[in-house]
Amino acid sequence: MIVSIDLILLFFVVVIAIAAITLRDLLSAVILLGAYSFLMALIWVELQSVDVGFTEAAVGAGATTAFLVATISRTVRWEKK
Repeated sequence: MIVSIDLILLFFVVVIAIAAITLRDLLSAVILLGAYSFLMALIWVELQSVDVGFTEAAVGAGATTAFLVATISRTVRWEKK
C-alpha cells in the first residue's frame, strides 16, 4: 500500500460524500455518488482486493448510476422548498 495515494483517495472520498449529501439537485448528487463509487473501487484495488474493486466499479459506478439517472429522468429533478 502506498500511504500517500491512500490519503489522497480518502480525502476525495470524504469531500465527495459530503458534497453529495448537501446538494439539492438530484442529478448532481447521483453523479457525485457515481464518482464516490468509482473512488471506492480504486480504494479496493489499492487494498489488493481486485475482485471487490471490479464488482464495485461494475455495479456501483456503472449499473446503479445508470439506473438512478434513468429514474431521475422520469421524475422532477428539483426538490420543492
